[in-house]
Amino acid sequence: MSLWIDKYRPTTLETLAFNKELSRKLKNLTDSDFPHLLIYGPSGAGKKTRVLCILKELFGDGAEKIKIDQRSVETPRKKIEINIISSKYHIELTPSDVGIYDKIVFQELLTEIAQTQQIDAGAKQRFKVVVINEADEITRDAQAALRRTMEKYMSNLRIILCCNSTSRIIEPIRSRCMLLRVPLPSIDEISKALQHIASSENIRLSKVLTDKIIKQTQRNPRKAILTFEVMASQNKNLNDNVLIPKVDWEQVIDDIVEKIVKTQAVET
Repeated sequence: MSLWIDKYRPTTLETLAFNKELSRKLKNLTDSDFPHLLIYGPSGAGKKTRVLCILKELFGDGAEKIKIDQRSVETPRKKIEINIISSKYHIELTPSDVGIYDKIVFQELLTEIAQTQQIDAGAKQRFKVVVINEADEITRDAQAALRRTMEKYMSNLRIILCCNSTSRIIEPIRSRCMLLRVPLPSIDEISKALQHIASSENIRLSKVLTDKIIKQTQRNPRKAILTFEVMASQNKNLNDNVLIPKVDWEQVIDDIVEKIVKTQAVET
């Protein structure tokens, strides 16, 4: 049993329901000389989903076959243990995992992957991709080192930076990336997504309640879907007057995970 946010997550650029014009632009980029990307926009707008779709478009189904490895990186003061999500074609890094040592960690890992040739002879692309989440949290020293890496290893490496705002990204990095803003989807787009899920789950969801959920979650599709799932799990009949929980998405996940654990306990 998986969360609806994962169960109904699009896996290709063609199936992305929000911001269709941006999806077409990304498709054109994957078919040409793919650049470094700086993808930014509000939380919950779908930045990470688009990145996953880009990777699949670039490398095929192999990009979805990910693993989690633990790596050790020596710093002047201590050894840093970090978890890295990767496939044969890409790795994902998050600055908050390494704190003030991001410059050392990023330099070592990025140089390593950039100097490693693509081992899949049948790969659609000859380069590898490094996805950096929360890029606006990277220290300025680490950003300066990243800029040099982007210049030196352009033939073997592409960087995809994801962040909420570009204001803390240094200009030399911004100028070396194609900037793509992912806005929050329209009310109509979120409404259609919720109705699609409701239909797939055999749940009646009125337009009145749909609009209330969207308003309560401030047009954040991730929060809207998670909130809808919690409501469906707590109420057999979703009438227009049902209470919409005023909780953040972390609490929503906790509630659903508890339900999943109970379901698994019954099944076993």
